[in-house]
Amino acid sequence: MKRKHTAIISLIIAPLIITAVLFIFYIGVTSGRINLGLPSISKLEDYTPIQATKIYDKNGVLITELFTERRTITQLKDIPVDLQNAVLAIEDNNFFKHWGISPSGIVRATLSNVLKRRKAQGGSTITQQLAKTIFLSPEKKFSRKIKEVILTLQLERYYSKEEILQLYLNQIYFGSGAYGIEAAARIYFAKHINELNLEECAMLAGLPRSPNRYSPFKNEINAQNRRATVLARMLQLKYITPEQEKAANAQKIFSQRVVIPSAIAPYFVEFVRTQLEPKYGKLLYQGGLSIYTTIDLEAQIAAEKSVSEHLNSFDIERKIDFEISKSTPIPAQGGLIALDPKTGGIVAMVGGRDFRESQFNRTMQAHRQPGSSFKPIVYTAAIENGYTPASILTDEPMFFLNNGRDWKLESRDADFAKSQSTETLKDPMKYWHPKNYENKYYEKVLLRSALEHSLNVCSIELLMAIGPQRAIEYARKLGIKSTLTNTLSLALGSSDVTLIELTGAFGVFANNGILAEPYAVEKVEDKDGKILEEHSPKEESVISAQSCYIITNLLKGVVQHGTGMGALALNRPCAGKTGTTNDFTDAWFIGYTPQLVAGVWVGYDDRSIQLGSKNTGGRISCPIWTDFMRDALKGEPKLDFNPPEDVVFKLIDPATGLLAFESTPGAYLEAFIKGSEPRDYYMNNTQKASVFGKDGKVEKVTEITEDTSGF
Repeated sequence: MKRKHTAIISLIIAPLIITAVLFIFYIGVTSGRINLGLPSISKLEDYTPIQATKIYDKNGVLITELFTERRTITQLKDIPVDLQNAVLAIEDNNFFKHWGISPSGIVRATLSNVLKRRKAQGGSTITQQLAKTIFLSPEKKFSRKIKEVILTLQLERYYSKEEILQLYLNQIYFGSGAYGIEAAARIYFAKHINELNLEECAMLAGLPRSPNRYSPFKNEINAQNRRATVLARMLQLKYITPEQEKAANAQKIFSQRVVIPSAIAPYFVEFVRTQLEPKYGKLLYQGGLSIYTTIDLEAQIAAEKSVSEHLNSFDIERKIDFEISKSTPIPAQGGLIALDPKTGGIVAMVGGRDFRESQFNRTMQAHRQPGSSFKPIVYTAAIENGYTPASILTDEPMFFLNNGRDWKLESRDADFAKSQSTETLKDPMKYWHPKNYENKYYEKVLLRSALEHSLNVCSIELLMAIGPQRAIEYARKLGIKSTLTNTLSLALGSSDVTLIELTGAFGVFANNGILAEPYAVEKVEDKDGKILEEHSPKEESVISAQSCYIITNLLKGVVQHGTGMGALALNRPCAGKTGTTNDFTDAWFIGYTPQLVAGVWVGYDDRSIQLGSKNTGGRISCPIWTDFMRDALKGEPKLDFNPPEDVVFKLIDPATGLLAFESTPGAYLEAFIKGSEPRDYYMNNTQKASVFGKDGKVEKVTEITEDTSGF
């Protein structure tokens, strides 16, 4: 009984003593007679809690957050009443009655802790917790406690209860990286704060006392018991009814961690981060910025899915090959980049198989030989320098010898090699014999056929005619900045480029000759919605719209009956080009529709490892591109490429490249820049061909007595 009476007397007298002591300290501090080295309470007027930066896709969908403390500031009016009541009930039910501290609460908590020989209760009010969190370190000293109380009294003097509660709910730590109530709602329930129900509010309110102990991710039973305690306290204070308490307790605790899509587009997010960090520094992680990007989250998911599924299947195939040769299988790598050809905005980016294993971005950092996917650049230069889709090229073997200064074409006779010494044939510095795929040749072919079937010697013939330097000039026009060698092997894609460079170059074809520089960020806003930067389009007309349409029409042929026929499965008008290096170390496919251009590369980071015989760009990369484009363009209209002015269509004989009649076998409609179309009609043997003048009238009739076989 004596012990009980002593406790009762303590509960009455102790609060009075504590109040008197605190009052003396407060007067001393405010008058300047006592100096505790306290921070100025006026700093709170400029205080901005650390907030997470949010990165959004082109449609305003959250991709991920950058943060040191994940926090989003929420106004008190937007916080559900149930949540406010739950926090007050479990943390400080007299919050709106006391003047910042509760002397009786301090004494009660102290006695309870002494009697139970452990820290069973806390005596801090919400205002005290806020003062400690914002202004003080977590050290456990009596002097720190005195500072906390004085700062608490100052907070209560200068700020309303509503302002203090709002600051507290936005500042306090809820565990699992969540600072503030909005971040907690997102992390624990994937909801915004105004979407929470009663049981969710109660669970969150129970976390700040011990986030690790009561986290549903760590211990579901502890979380459920803590929620029940909060609900019971709310019932006791008549914030809820018994029916509400019963219904809330009946709900199962959601113990599965909700994944905010931070794992989506990791290479793109890293690219954005490295672009913006030099500009914004710590503000990028602590300033609550909103970054609106060009990426389309649905397209990005489709890109990651396509790359992953196809490369997994390829690895299984290769594993069989490796097992046969008793070698260790190594996963192939890949990259995919998709751009809006009209703006240059990056729509999707896959820089590799797994960002956690390798942060090397193969769409932007890997310089690889593009093989035949570089050929459209050579053909573009040729089209703008006198060639047409109906020009006749010679598809016969080529033999080059080095005279000490340059490579010289010595012969196109298939038997030439027999006349050379074995020593010469084995010396790559003296002898070069470029070959077509599978070493097949077709004598005379149309330029169209040469590109569709990716005939190497025809590409070299074109480059010899226009000169390597001219092709390099066109590559620069199309946005390729990588070093290019001024050699004939450039026609075969021997100079390393990046995937984003080559994809952007094809984007010029899709965009009627206008180069739109690739970019990732539309705008950046600060925490108050003020625009800090906004994208300004960088566009330049670099190739005529007519030439671009001619190239596009040729590349449509690559898909329709050439090396890119796998893209026919897209079931919409598209153009593209395959690329494979001689030793099968790189496989490419770059293609586009009027709405989207995308490029795919597959290979091994170690260039000494080959993809395997027959594993070409058409076989490996084209299916990845096709599946991605099908998903990315789902719901989009099936648009074709519209010819610009001064493009004309003529019926062409595929054997000669001359004008044809409707009855001519294999005749097809070809596109030409106006004025470059053929003017001769081809007729077998005794038939006659009319030759038209520039004014469109017949100048003469020419008799043709020789037929030629086509491709």
